[in-house]
Amino acid sequence: MTQVTFIGAGNIAYAIAGGLIEGGHPAAHIVAADPMPGQLDRFTELGVQAAGSNAEAASGADVVLLTVKPNIVETACGELQGALGDALVISVAAGITLGSLQRWLGDHPATVRCMPNTPALERQGMTGAYPAPGVTDAQRALAEQVLGAVGSLLWVPAESDLDAVTAVSGSGPAYFFLLMELMQRAAVDLGLDPDTARQLVVKTALGAATMVDRRDDDVAELRQAVTSPGGTTAAAIGTFLDGGLPDLVTAALGAAHRRSIELAAESD
Repeated sequence: MTQVTFIGAGNIAYAIAGGLIEGGHPAAHIVAADPMPGQLDRFTELGVQAAGSNAEAASGADVVLLTVKPNIVETACGELQGALGDALVISVAAGITLGSLQRWLGDHPATVRCMPNTPALERQGMTGAYPAPGVTDAQRALAEQVLGAVGSLLWVPAESDLDAVTAVSGSGPAYFFLLMELMQRAAVDLGLDPDTARQLVVKTALGAATMVDRRDDDVAELRQAVTSPGGTTAAAIGTFLDGGLPDLVTAALGAAHRRSIELAAESD
């Protein structure tokens, strides 16, 4: 049975572990380590084994997930040197390149860099990933199994594409949260009570996303289909466009993309 190890017991690790267990992976074959023992309590409640050190957690593992903050990845990698064997290492740390990971791990070849997002906490995540050349087909399938426990996974053709992934889906949930926040505020200004405003906005966002996900229609076509000339939707869309929303969105994602590149350069 595949042994899955988590180095770092935060929310994303907990979500993946829970998704694996829900999917039938035995909790006894999942191990977690964290410098703060209290972080492991909810893992042990799931039946996950708690390890006393990173090296102990990695011993005998088939896949090791680095689910720690970017600023302590180098330290965690140093503690794993000599304990990994042939294990696949998957990093979810933003801005940490494969070159840095492999160097800190003592030139460990089987590494995958990925960028998940927070909807993974609800098993609705979108993860972009890129494998190092040393990752085998079997290990690639293993990464798909593990990361797919919390949503969807896409492999990108170049590591540099992960900067764009970060700008679009990694940071993307916050963009939608902001729009929903502003719509709720506007709904209250229009006279609706906050609870009603929240329900209307949340269910509308969920319904719109579901339509896009389940249909082959281009999103522009779906928008045009509900925008009758001279109607209320056209009035709102026209205001968005006249206010420069398309350029603003392009600029915002561009800023996130540039910052992702800067963070990667800092780690190297």
